Amino acid sequence: MAWSCWARLCSREVLSGRRCRGHRFTLYTQQRNGFKRVPQKTEPRKPDQESGSKTYKSSLSPPVQETIFYTSSPSLKHLVKPFFFTIGFTGCAFGSAAIWQYEYLKSRVQNYFDEARADWMDKLRPQKNGDFRKQVNKWWNSLSEGQRTVTGIIAANVFVFCLWRIPSMQRTMITYFTSNPASRVLCSPMLLSTFSHFSLFHMAANMYVLWSFSSSIVSLLGREQFIALYLSAGVISTFVSYVTKVTTGRFGPSLGASGAIMTVLAAVCMKMPEAKLAIILLPMFTFTAGNALKAIIAMDTAGLVLGWKFFDHAAHLGGAIFGIWYVTYGHELIWKNREPLVKAWHEMRSKSRGKGGGGSH
Repeated sequence: MAWSCWARLCSREVLSGRRCRGHRFTLYTQQRNGFKRVPQKTEPRKPDQESGSKTYKSSLSPPVQETIFYTSSPSLKHLVKPFFFTIGFTGCAFGSAAIWQYEYLKSRVQNYFDEARADWMDKLRPQKNGDFRKQVNKWWNSLSEGQRTVTGIIAANVFVFCLWRIPSMQRTMITYFTSNPASRVLCSPMLLSTFSHFSLFHMAANMYVLWSFSSSIVSLLGREQFIALYLSAGVISTFVSYVTKVTTGRFGPSLGASGAIMTVLAAVCMKMPEAKLAIILLPMFTFTAGNALKAIIAMDTAGLVLGWKFFDHAAHLGGAIFGIWYVTYGHELIWKNREPLVKAWHEMRSKSRGKGGGGSH
């Protein structure tokens, strides 16, 4: 979501008669027709003649007509659906996480006895040398809880990255896996674009940062709360990007996990401001987490004010502000007040079990 320059660069390159280079599967835009027809007086002008409706194409597939753009510049009214989607999704994410945690804790004792019995049976069975499954289990058990938690997120990002490499999927990927307030599909890309990367370097950098901070954030919040925070952060940062693009009139598709990762980074830096951090390529230079957060916020603020187009700086700032707010106030307001929901879920489960037990006699 946070890398918006690529699509804009491709558009400028092709409109000037050149193709974008440097990617294996390049997307570019072109006019639908080589010549414009003079519109009849009784018929409205075609959308592509009014707003430059664009066609997206893979370098290994024929042009595909793209129909996701509005025929006029989007206004604030186009943000109503994304706003309610953001509120609803965030509430569902944290509510589901609370129920997930309840069910996990409830089954923990039973799982403990099941695992103890399985370990005892394994000791009785003859051990196999070089068993691949055993090696995988050994590696998995060596990971921290945070690393195990983000493994699924990283796998989802890799899967979506591979989908970008399929020529026949290009139109679907542009429609649903890039976020743009000028698109007719507004809500689902707010979440899906968080798992979408077209560039290998972009994905690798984001996933490395997520992996590096995973142990800290999960130890602070727990697995369930972290998942709710991460998913909500992706949607919220995208909504901030939508608002900024509509108010400034600078439209364009964005994608990437940077907004959600900024929430994770900001939360950890707020809770551990004195922790020492370093840049992977310059490990000899260290700085505190608090100073790193200030520098990142200052850079993204400057990028937003000056109109830099390499990153989606509004999404970065939205993610960072949400992370700061959550660890300062949100945890107390949202997570610590989940008891009524969990209680209602417990009563509903108890009633459903009672009815099921009564019907079996």
